[in-house]
Amino acid sequence: MSRRALITGITGQDGSYLAEHLLAQGYQVWGLIRGQANPHKMRISQLVSEVNLVNGDLMDQGSLVAAVDLVQPDEVYNLGAISFVPLSWQQAELVSEINGMGTLRMLEAIRMVSGLNGSGTGGGRIRFYQASSSEMFGKVAEAPQRETTAFHPRSPYGVAKAYGHFITRNYRESFGMYGVSGILFNHESPRRGAEFVTRKISLAVARIKLGMQDKLALGNLDAVRDWGFAGDYVRAMHLMLQQDEPDDYVIGTGTMHSVRDAVRIAFESVDLDWQDYVHIDPSLVRPAEVETLCADSSQARAALGWQPTVGFEELMVMMVEADLRSASQQRDYGDLLTTSW
Repeated sequence: MSRRALITGITGQDGSYLAEHLLAQGYQVWGLIRGQANPHKMRISQLVSEVNLVNGDLMDQGSLVAAVDLVQPDEVYNLGAISFVPLSWQQAELVSEINGMGTLRMLEAIRMVSGLNGSGTGGGRIRFYQASSSEMFGKVAEAPQRETTAFHPRSPYGVAKAYGHFITRNYRESFGMYGVSGILFNHESPRRGAEFVTRKISLAVARIKLGMQDKLALGNLDAVRDWGFAGDYVRAMHLMLQQDEPDDYVIGTGTMHSVRDAVRIAFESVDLDWQDYVHIDPSLVRPAEVETLCADSSQARAALGWQPTVGFEELMVMMVEADLRSASQQRDYGDLLTTSW
């Protein structure tokens, strides 16, 4: 019988790539969606006929219990979250409820459906993956960052993710639950939300190239990140749940690039000079910036056999090319609507 996977956040970037990966592995895939959400208008529109959808909300304990009980999953991937870090300063309480307490509610749902008690043995058959984040490292204690690096989050988002990380570890140690956390560094793709800096850049470059936009406003060009391809990172998620014993893993490329690098590569891919189009907007700088994040993923590479396949320059070009295609279609459709016949 095919294994069953339940994915929260299935309509997001990571959820859509993970669903595709698991379907290719022969899984029955279930996705948690809220209320009247229309999957035909989301990133999983091409998968609607292949995945099963179940209603649930990370802020509603009862709905999670019902979803887990209905699906009876072998694996649960908790990817549901408010993932745009700057927004967490504006909606700190909501981000804490979803990213932090939402993890606890899902763990509780698994515990209740599995009948786990406090003996610390048995563990139940459901394996749980928690999407932790490099933002938990924040004001970094060492570089590069590894599984043992101390956390010092610098945003409500990072704080909430740290709670989700530690509560997952506590359920593993207290109930014997198979629970792991993937401490994922920044990972991007053409499916990334338009509010994230790499996608903001690729969209703007495409629109500027096509004459649909004049300028691109950015904040701190010197901020440095370890950026990889989301399609690579979901493979790591799956591998973590296939190990004999649960453990937490840092996932990243181990290579740093600045926002300036991303801008330069993106504009060069369409033969434009970024300095002609980019201006700095101080309002876009974070209250407490995380300056340098770089992964030491040696544990994941050794234990899981995982490694990234897409380099940063290839990733940025991929995103620009995808946005060029999309923006060109939008422009042509707009021209069609305004043409006089």
